[in-house]
Amino acid sequence: MKQIEKRDIETREDIFNLVSQFYDKIRKENILGPIFNQIISNWDEHLNILTDFWETNLLFVSNYKRNPIEIHQKVDATFHGNITEKHFGIWLNLWFATIDELYYGEKAQIAKRRARKMSTHLYIKMYESRILQKTTCPFLNEKNNGIS
Repeated sequence: MKQIEKRDIETREDIFNLVSQFYDKIRKENILGPIFNQIISNWDEHLNILTDFWETNLLFVSNYKRNPIEIHQKVDATFHGNITEKHFGIWLNLWFATIDELYYGEKAQIAKRRARKMSTHLYIKMYESRILQKTTCPFLNEKNNGIS
């Protein structure tokens, strides 16, 4: 089999290819698959939204207009605050592996760095939302006993 020489991420089509192949893996993954398959009802639309997101982040084409923090907080609430750093770790490993299979270059490395930073930020924001909604610590629902 002839090996295809990898190149960098350059176009929306490259990003769509990356996102599509990545989410094919996510949908089949034992831990993440059930979460994503329950939340996402229209995969074609979801892939286009995420292509917009990564096109905005990698090629600076301003297509993505949503709030990913709010979206992830709602998903986390749907699963009762049970999304953990393990979920994000699996997501990141699959993202990195898919990039490495398909692309090589500066934009590919930027896609990895931004995914790492975004996943950390999203997890922190999900956790903060749990505290605000008092879903992670049972004692937060108790009266503060004079402590402020």
